[in-house]
Amino acid sequence: MYGFYCCALNKKKIFNDPVYGFVSVPYEIIFDLIEHPYFQRLRNIKQLGLTHLVYPGALHTRFHHALGAMHLMGIALETLRYKGFEITDDEAKAATIAILLHDIGHGPFSHALESCIVPSIHHEDLSILLMKRLNEEFNGELTLAIEIFEDKHSKKFLHQLVSSQLDMDRMDYLNRDSFYTGVSEGVIGFDRILKMIYVINDQLVIEEKGIYSIEKFLIARRLMYWQVYFHKTVIAAEQLLLKILKRAKELAINGHTLFASPSFEFLLKNNPSADDFKGDPRFLDAFANIDDHDIYTSIKVWTNDSDRVLSLLCSELINRRLYSIEIQNDSINADQVELREAELAKNWQIAPEQAHYFVFTGIINNNAYNPDSGKIFILTKTKGLQDIAVCSDGLNLEALSKTVQKHFICYPKYR
Repeated sequence: MYGFYCCALNKKKIFNDPVYGFVSVPYEIIFDLIEHPYFQRLRNIKQLGLTHLVYPGALHTRFHHALGAMHLMGIALETLRYKGFEITDDEAKAATIAILLHDIGHGPFSHALESCIVPSIHHEDLSILLMKRLNEEFNGELTLAIEIFEDKHSKKFLHQLVSSQLDMDRMDYLNRDSFYTGVSEGVIGFDRILKMIYVINDQLVIEEKGIYSIEKFLIARRLMYWQVYFHKTVIAAEQLLLKILKRAKELAINGHTLFASPSFEFLLKNNPSADDFKGDPRFLDAFANIDDHDIYTSIKVWTNDSDRVLSLLCSELINRRLYSIEIQNDSINADQVELREAELAKNWQIAPEQAHYFVFTGIINNNAYNPDSGKIFILTKTKGLQDIAVCSDGLNLEALSKTVQKHFICYPKYR
């Protein structure tokens, strides 16, 4: 009996988070989920991909982020309960599980593998598939959490806490990414925002006193995208990684033998559809078994691969010889691309038909506030609910709802 008591008590853990301080594990099932291999895998997936090549401190992981979002969910639920909104213990537990597992379907280096190796399925869909597997292991205890995650629960505001324009996901990653990159412009008043949340007509809103904190939140999000997520060198590094994975997959499908872990090799050699992930357990097993280490180790070995294109691409990334990048408002002229490709073919003795691996273009979009994806409403005393972009008097937030699109071209720094 004493041994059982100690075992149960041992699940009530406290960990020290560098952003929020001491954070408690609120439910025993949360401890069990954190201990599961699916969640432990997130320790080996960087939150910001290759951003550490620009901001050396950005080495935090999806594991850190998920625990931070879980902590913020606890504060949000406590606030709403204090204000008289009915949230049962089962609903509170389920919402906490949903936010804890919201990123469990992320692949290595965040979005890189998703867009190249398994482009047919989104990471949120993979999260749902993994959550359903866990639900089987935990005898149905995640059923309500999955309903909240998929927005199928009757209380819609619980889903908004997990996924919306003002969810715990965004609130944590802005705070955390700002902390680890050292970019102070991303700091937000998360504590005040969470104290100002309210529910009207089953919709999450912000009390009028919190309007300036929301303004700061949206401005911080915009600045973090330009300074961190869309930093030109970060874009160049991540685009180089995408080209490596694209070339590797083409070679693997055509029978070229590549060094890779068994799970990574399986995904390289196949083009699974979304239905394959749902119907064939091998694909989800393989995905759940790879992390940043699988990819980076392969890239290190591929620097000596017999395929010259792959070898050159990998050497560039491993040795941080990142590409030059030009960003402009107008679309990239075809003549610009042809000129760069001709220079590359001459200097590197690359076949013209392979030049597109080294000279390429793309588009980036920055949209700090997207009303089409759900508005942030302010509960005013005189006019009731108003969109933040309309009722803000200090800044023209309406401009932030417009998508800023920029075009870029990447090419090697010729030596």
